[in-house]
Amino acid sequence: MNDKRLHALPSMGSPIAEADLHAYADGQLAAARRAEVETFLAAHPQDRARVDAWQAQRQALRSLLDPVLDEPLPLRLPLAPPARAWPWRALAAGIAVAVFSGGAAWIARGELDHDRIRAALAAAAQTPERAAASYAQRAAVAHAVYAPDMGRPVEVGGDNEKALVTWLTKRLGAPVSAPSLSTLGYELVGGRLLPGGAGPVALFMYGAPDGQRLTLYVTREAAGGQTAFQFTQEGPVRVFYWAEGPFGYALSGAVSREALQRVSLEVYRQLQG
Repeated sequence: MNDKRLHALPSMGSPIAEADLHAYADGQLAAARRAEVETFLAAHPQDRARVDAWQAQRQALRSLLDPVLDEPLPLRLPLAPPARAWPWRALAAGIAVAVFSGGAAWIARGELDHDRIRAALAAAAQTPERAAASYAQRAAVAHAVYAPDMGRPVEVGGDNEKALVTWLTKRLGAPVSAPSLSTLGYELVGGRLLPGGAGPVALFMYGAPDGQRLTLYVTREAAGGQTAFQFTQEGPVRVFYWAEGPFGYALSGAVSREALQRVSLEVYRQLQG
Protein backbone atom coordinates (compact mmCIF):
# COMPACT_ATOMS: atom_id res chain seq x y z
CA MET A 1 0.00 0.00 0.00
CA ASN A 2 1.27 3.47 -0.79
CA ASP A 3 2.26 5.42 2.31
CA LYS A 4 0.12 8.34 1.27
CA ARG A 5 0.68 11.45 3.39
CA LEU A 6 -2.39 13.25 4.72
CA HIS A 7 -2.83 16.64 6.36
CA ALA A 8 -1.66 17.23 9.88
CA LEU A 9 -2.69 19.66 12.57
CA PRO A 10 -0.13 22.30 13.53
CA SER A 11 0.33 20.82 17.02
CA MET A 12 1.43 17.43 15.69
CA GLY A 13 5.04 16.40 15.33
CA SER A 14 4.64 14.58 12.00
CA PRO A 15 1.95 14.25 9.31
CA ILE A 16 -0.63 11.50 9.58
CA ALA A 17 -0.05 8.88 6.87
CA GLU A 18 -2.48 6.45 5.28
CA ALA A 19 -0.64 3.68 7.12
CA ASP A 20 -1.36 5.43 10.44
CA LEU A 21 -5.10 5.38 9.70
CA HIS A 22 -5.03 1.67 8.89
CA ALA A 23 -2.98 0.92 12.01
CA TYR A 24 -5.44 2.96 14.07
CA ALA A 25 -8.40 1.05 12.61
CA ASP A 26 -6.65 -2.23 13.50
CA GLY A 27 -5.78 -1.09 17.03
CA GLN A 28 -2.02 -1.33 16.41
CA LEU A 29 -0.81 2.17 17.32
CA ALA A 30 1.11 3.16 20.42
CA ALA A 31 -0.83 5.31 22.87
CA ALA A 32 0.92 8.58 21.94
CA ARG A 33 0.48 8.11 18.18
CA ARG A 34 -3.11 6.93 18.67
CA ALA A 35 -3.90 10.20 20.49
CA GLU A 36 -2.42 12.18 17.57
CA VAL A 37 -4.50 10.24 15.05
CA GLU A 38 -7.68 10.74 17.13
CA THR A 39 -7.01 14.49 17.19
CA PHE A 40 -6.50 14.43 13.43
CA LEU A 41 -9.72 12.44 12.83
CA ALA A 42 -11.74 14.81 15.02
CA ALA A 43 -10.77 17.61 12.63
CA HIS A 44 -11.25 15.61 9.41
CA PRO A 45 -14.74 14.06 9.18
CA GLN A 46 -14.09 12.47 5.78
CA ASP A 47 -11.10 10.53 7.11
CA ARG A 48 -13.10 9.66 10.23
CA ALA A 49 -15.78 8.16 7.98
CA ARG A 50 -13.16 6.13 6.08
CA VAL A 51 -11.71 4.70 9.31
CA ASP A 52 -15.19 3.87 10.62
CA ALA A 53 -15.93 2.05 7.36
CA TRP A 54 -12.69 0.04 7.60
CA GLN A 55 -13.53 -0.96 11.15
CA ALA A 56 -17.05 -1.95 10.13
CA GLN A 57 -15.71 -4.03 7.26
CA ARG A 58 -13.18 -5.70 9.56
CA GLN A 59 -15.89 -6.53 12.10
CA ALA A 60 -18.21 -7.89 9.43
CA LEU A 61 -15.51 -10.10 7.96
CA ARG A 62 -14.56 -11.36 11.41
CA SER A 63 -18.18 -12.25 12.12
CA LEU A 64 -18.25 -14.22 8.87
CA LEU A 65 -14.89 -15.99 9.16
CA ASP A 66 -14.18 -16.35 12.89
CA PRO A 67 -16.23 -19.59 13.18
CA VAL A 68 -13.75 -21.22 10.76
CA LEU A 69 -10.83 -20.22 12.98
CA ASP A 70 -12.45 -21.95 15.96
CA GLU A 71 -12.41 -25.36 14.25
CA PRO A 72 -9.94 -27.85 15.81
CA LEU A 73 -6.80 -28.78 13.91
CA PRO A 74 -7.06 -32.22 12.26
CA LEU A 75 -4.02 -33.64 14.05
CA ARG A 76 -3.76 -37.42 14.36
CA LEU A 77 -0.60 -38.23 16.32
CA PRO A 78 0.29 -41.93 16.72
CA LEU A 79 0.58 -43.18 20.30
CA ALA A 80 3.76 -45.22 20.85
CA PRO A 81 4.48 -47.38 23.92
CA PRO A 82 6.76 -45.64 26.43
CA ALA A 83 10.44 -46.36 25.93
CA ARG A 84 12.51 -47.29 28.97
CA ALA A 85 15.88 -46.37 27.49
CA TRP A 86 16.80 -43.01 26.00
CA PRO A 87 13.43 -41.31 26.79
CA TRP A 88 14.71 -38.02 25.36
CA ARG A 89 14.83 -39.64 21.90
CA ALA A 90 11.13 -40.52 22.11
CA LEU A 91 10.37 -36.97 23.28
CA ALA A 92 12.37 -35.46 20.41
CA ALA A 93 10.63 -37.73 17.91
CA GLY A 94 7.23 -36.75 19.29
CA ILE A 95 8.04 -33.05 19.04
CA ALA A 96 9.23 -33.52 15.45
CA VAL A 97 6.03 -35.34 14.50
CA ALA A 98 3.90 -32.67 16.17
CA VAL A 99 5.73 -29.82 14.43
CA PHE A 100 5.53 -31.54 11.05
CA SER A 101 1.87 -32.50 11.48
CA GLY A 102 0.95 -29.06 12.76
CA GLY A 103 2.73 -27.34 9.87
CA ALA A 104 1.15 -29.66 7.33
CA ALA A 105 -2.27 -29.13 8.88
CA TRP A 106 -1.97 -25.35 8.74
CA ILE A 107 -0.68 -25.46 5.15
CA ALA A 108 -3.60 -27.68 4.17
CA ARG A 109 -5.91 -25.40 6.12
CA GLY A 110 -4.74 -22.42 4.10
CA GLU A 111 -5.46 -24.32 0.89
CA LEU A 112 -8.92 -25.39 2.06
CA ASP A 113 -10.17 -22.26 3.83
CA HIS A 114 -11.91 -20.92 0.71
CA ASP A 115 -13.48 -24.31 -0.01
CA ARG A 116 -14.74 -24.54 3.58
CA ILE A 117 -16.24 -21.08 3.41
CA ARG A 118 -18.00 -21.93 0.13
CA ALA A 119 -19.21 -25.22 1.61
CA ALA A 120 -20.50 -23.42 4.70
CA LEU A 121 -22.39 -20.91 2.55
CA ALA A 122 -23.86 -23.74 0.47
CA ALA A 123 -24.98 -25.53 3.63
CA ALA A 124 -26.61 -22.35 4.87
CA ALA A 125 -28.70 -22.29 1.71
CA GLN A 126 -30.28 -25.66 2.54
CA THR A 127 -33.10 -24.05 4.54
CA PRO A 128 -34.83 -20.71 3.83
CA GLU A 129 -34.11 -19.43 7.36
CA ARG A 130 -30.40 -20.22 7.23
CA ALA A 131 -30.17 -18.91 3.67
CA ALA A 132 -31.72 -15.60 4.77
CA ALA A 133 -29.29 -15.19 7.66
CA SER A 134 -26.40 -16.01 5.34
CA TYR A 135 -27.26 -13.50 2.61
CA ALA A 136 -28.10 -10.82 5.19
CA GLN A 137 -24.58 -11.14 6.57
CA ARG A 138 -23.08 -10.94 3.09
CA ALA A 139 -25.23 -7.87 2.42
CA ALA A 140 -23.71 -6.17 5.49
CA VAL A 141 -20.20 -7.01 4.27
CA ALA A 142 -20.98 -5.68 0.78
CA HIS A 143 -22.27 -2.44 2.30
CA ALA A 144 -19.15 -2.06 4.46
CA VAL A 145 -16.94 -2.58 1.40
CA TYR A 146 -18.66 -0.42 -1.23
CA ALA A 147 -20.64 2.30 0.60
CA PRO A 148 -17.53 4.24 1.77
CA ASP A 149 -15.92 4.12 -1.70
CA MET A 150 -15.75 7.67 -3.06
CA GLY A 151 -14.02 6.66 -6.31
CA ARG A 152 -16.11 3.92 -7.87
CA PRO A 153 -18.84 2.68 -5.52
CA VAL A 154 -20.94 1.31 -8.42
CA GLU A 155 -20.37 -0.19 -11.88
CA VAL A 156 -23.28 1.58 -13.61
CA GLY A 157 -24.42 5.01 -12.44
CA GLY A 158 -27.95 5.99 -11.46
CA ASP A 159 -28.14 8.36 -14.45
CA ASN A 160 -28.28 5.20 -16.61
CA GLU A 161 -30.91 3.40 -14.52
CA LYS A 162 -32.69 1.73 -17.44
CA ALA A 163 -29.51 0.07 -18.72
CA LEU A 164 -28.57 -0.91 -15.15
CA VAL A 165 -31.91 -2.60 -14.49
CA THR A 166 -31.89 -4.35 -17.87
CA TRP A 167 -28.37 -5.68 -17.26
CA LEU A 168 -29.10 -6.94 -13.73
CA THR A 169 -32.40 -8.48 -14.81
CA LYS A 170 -30.61 -10.45 -17.51
CA ARG A 171 -27.89 -11.64 -15.15
CA LEU A 172 -30.27 -12.66 -12.33
CA GLY A 173 -32.76 -14.27 -14.70
CA ALA A 174 -35.85 -12.48 -13.32
CA PRO A 175 -37.16 -8.90 -13.44
CA VAL A 176 -35.23 -6.60 -11.10
CA SER A 177 -36.20 -3.02 -10.22
CA ALA A 178 -34.58 -0.13 -8.37
CA PRO A 179 -37.11 1.42 -5.96
CA SER A 180 -37.32 5.22 -5.93
CA LEU A 181 -36.44 6.63 -2.49
CA SER A 182 -36.34 10.32 -3.35
CA THR A 183 -39.32 11.07 -1.07
CA LEU A 184 -37.21 9.78 1.82
CA GLY A 185 -34.17 11.83 0.86
CA TYR A 186 -32.15 9.18 -1.01
CA GLU A 187 -31.26 9.19 -4.69
CA LEU A 188 -30.05 6.21 -6.72
CA VAL A 189 -26.24 6.29 -6.97
CA GLY A 190 -26.16 3.22 -9.21
CA GLY A 191 -25.55 -0.49 -8.90
CA ARG A 192 -23.23 -3.40 -9.49
CA LEU A 193 -23.20 -7.17 -9.91
CA LEU A 194 -21.70 -9.31 -7.12
CA PRO A 195 -21.08 -13.03 -6.60
CA GLY A 196 -23.45 -14.55 -4.06
CA GLY A 197 -23.75 -17.83 -2.21
CA ALA A 198 -25.76 -19.41 -5.03
CA GLY A 199 -25.33 -17.25 -8.12
CA PRO A 200 -25.11 -13.57 -9.05
CA VAL A 201 -26.40 -10.81 -6.78
CA ALA A 202 -27.56 -7.27 -7.61
CA LEU A 203 -26.51 -4.39 -5.36
CA PHE A 204 -28.26 -1.02 -5.65
CA MET A 205 -26.79 1.96 -3.82
CA TYR A 206 -28.61 5.10 -2.67
CA GLY A 207 -27.13 8.34 -1.32
CA ALA A 208 -28.43 11.23 0.79
CA PRO A 209 -27.25 14.87 0.61
CA ASP A 210 -25.35 14.44 3.90
CA GLY A 211 -23.26 11.63 2.38
CA GLN A 212 -25.09 8.77 4.09
CA ARG A 213 -25.56 5.71 1.88
CA LEU A 214 -27.89 2.71 1.84
CA THR A 215 -27.51 -0.47 -0.21
CA LEU A 216 -30.20 -2.88 -1.40
CA TYR A 217 -28.91 -6.44 -1.88
CA VAL A 218 -31.02 -8.63 -4.18
CA THR A 219 -30.42 -12.39 -4.40
CA ARG A 220 -32.26 -15.47 -5.67
CA GLU A 221 -30.97 -17.81 -2.95
CA ALA A 222 -33.80 -17.03 -0.52
CA ALA A 223 -36.74 -17.51 -2.92
CA GLY A 224 -39.74 -18.89 -1.08
CA GLY A 225 -38.25 -18.04 2.31
CA GLN A 226 -39.48 -15.96 5.25
CA THR A 227 -41.48 -12.99 3.96
CA ALA A 228 -41.68 -11.17 7.31
CA PHE A 229 -39.13 -8.47 8.06
CA GLN A 230 -36.09 -9.65 9.99
CA PHE A 231 -33.30 -7.59 11.50
CA THR A 232 -29.60 -8.15 12.09
CA GLN A 233 -26.54 -6.01 12.74
CA GLU A 234 -22.84 -6.35 11.88
CA GLY A 235 -20.87 -3.67 13.73
CA PRO A 236 -22.41 -0.30 12.85
CA VAL A 237 -24.16 -1.73 9.75
CA ARG A 238 -27.83 -2.54 10.36
CA VAL A 239 -29.80 -4.79 8.00
CA PHE A 240 -33.51 -5.41 7.41
CA TYR A 241 -34.10 -8.44 5.17
CA TRP A 242 -37.05 -10.37 3.78
CA ALA A 243 -38.13 -12.54 0.84
CA GLU A 244 -40.63 -11.61 -1.85
CA GLY A 245 -41.35 -13.61 -5.00
CA PRO A 246 -38.18 -14.96 -6.63
CA PHE A 247 -35.83 -12.80 -4.57
CA GLY A 248 -34.47 -12.20 -1.12
CA TYR A 249 -33.83 -8.54 -0.24
CA ALA A 250 -31.55 -6.94 2.35
CA LEU A 251 -31.42 -3.19 2.96
CA SER A 252 -28.24 -2.14 4.79
CA GLY A 253 -27.00 1.11 6.27
CA ALA A 254 -25.11 2.67 9.16
CA VAL A 255 -28.24 4.55 10.25
CA SER A 256 -30.63 4.10 13.15
CA ARG A 257 -32.87 1.06 13.20
CA GLU A 258 -35.97 3.24 13.00
CA ALA A 259 -34.70 5.13 9.94
CA LEU A 260 -33.68 1.94 8.18
CA GLN A 261 -37.04 0.31 8.93
CA ARG A 262 -38.87 3.32 7.47
CA VAL A 263 -36.94 3.01 4.21
CA SER A 264 -37.34 -0.79 4.19
CA LEU A 265 -41.11 -0.44 4.40
CA GLU A 266 -41.09 1.91 1.42
CA VAL A 267 -38.89 -0.49 -0.58
CA TYR A 268 -41.22 -3.35 0.33
CA ARG A 269 -44.31 -1.34 -0.68
CA GLN A 270 -42.85 -0.47 -4.08
CA LEU A 271 -41.66 -4.01 -4.81
CA GLN A 272 -45.10 -5.39 -3.97
CA GLY A 273 -46.73 -2.85 -6.23
